[in-house]
Amino acid sequence: MPFEALGLDPKIAKAVREAGYTEPTPIQTKAIPLVLRGHDVIGIAQTGTGKTAAFVLPILQRLSTRGSSTNRRVMRALVIAPTRELVVQIEENVRKYARHLHLRIATVYGGVGERPQIQALRAGTEIIIATPGRLIDLMDQGHVDFSGLEVAVLDEADRMLDMGFLPAMRRIVKALPKQRQTMMFSATLSKEIETLTNEFLSNAEVVQIGRRANPAELVTQFVYETTKEAKLALLLHLLRDATLDSVLVFSRTKHGADKIARKLSSSGINTATLHSNRSQSQRIAALKAFKAGTVRVLVATDIAARGIDVEGISHVVNYDFPPQPEDYVHRIGRTGRAKAIGDAISFVTPDDRGNLRDLEHFISRGIPRKVAEGFDASAYKAAAPTMTSWRPSRPSRPAAVRPQRPNTYASSRPQSGSRPASGSRPPAGGNGRAAINSTPRFADRSRRRP
Repeated sequence: MPFEALGLDPKIAKAVREAGYTEPTPIQTKAIPLVLRGHDVIGIAQTGTGKTAAFVLPILQRLSTRGSSTNRRVMRALVIAPTRELVVQIEENVRKYARHLHLRIATVYGGVGERPQIQALRAGTEIIIATPGRLIDLMDQGHVDFSGLEVAVLDEADRMLDMGFLPAMRRIVKALPKQRQTMMFSATLSKEIETLTNEFLSNAEVVQIGRRANPAELVTQFVYETTKEAKLALLLHLLRDATLDSVLVFSRTKHGADKIARKLSSSGINTATLHSNRSQSQRIAALKAFKAGTVRVLVATDIAARGIDVEGISHVVNYDFPPQPEDYVHRIGRTGRAKAIGDAISFVTPDDRGNLRDLEHFISRGIPRKVAEGFDASAYKAAAPTMTSWRPSRPSRPAAVRPQRPNTYASSRPQSGSRPASGSRPPAGGNGRAAINSTPRFADRSRRRP
């Protein structure tokens, strides 16, 4: 089925073909007609199945064929995403599909200056893609006008409606016009979270492709059971295989990600990191190098699980096993995208076995266990480095020789046994102190001065 058959404008269909897509995916085939008819939609599908185009294409169709109801340039479509990386990825897709249209697009997210974003909002940019935090900051400053908004999209809805984002989302949705179209898309959407969508959507149509929360079918999954101490050595051992040519490694913490990256880099493996302690320019540079292939391994925290869309990722490694099954689904969905084949490797320690059982119950199947052939953790242990001070060494200075000063004090004291001069102190006793008269100074009270 060609994209024109879905009711899309020929200009949009042409841009899609130029992007390398010839026919819509199942989520696009089912969701796009519903969106074009004006329905609120909840879309659930595996990661890498084209969910972004499922809401971007009908939005472009609507904005390009209908004029603004206010007859002035205003924000007409708002897309909310949980991370800066995902905002940038969505923007790239929107610009790619809107290349033959006359629509203005801008992004709003933290970590960069506000001024260009404020100017875009004041200019009435039609499509805004934003993270909740920066958007609320600009709302508080009075720079955001939702009066002309027609469509709102919550991407990665499960994370957006998580308890950490829910207050921010409620505040944003409350500020939107009541007469609007709302869509939610995600790879996973739990039953508990789904009940909250009644606050944001009206009579929504649910589009679900495949089983709920099923990982991408073309991803081969397996587990290495190991210990916490041996994980880094095991990763180095696996990376000796040249077929692991584009590897995304997930760490639970930012400190852990940096530690892994330092070890891999010191072993001669080109590595970059991606987490929230990195500046926006550093994160963009890391993703760019990973996409270009100049970096073989990208070590990231879960902030990247919702925003990386890189073609050709051969392997995803769960260095730290995720505690939530939904995070596992999103992590391994970074490989095997768009009908490509990929591998998902998970390191499981004794502490992770409970989480592994929960995951297998969640996806309704077991994950095969593997043993690393020829692996010897002791072969990767390096000798502990000698602790040295970070201060630069200084040349030692020769000790200064001070001239001896004459002992004038000793020579000026009266000799023992000599009578002191008039007005001088009484003679010193054996301990060097002045002898004390046994008679009190004012024993005769009659002689005390009045």
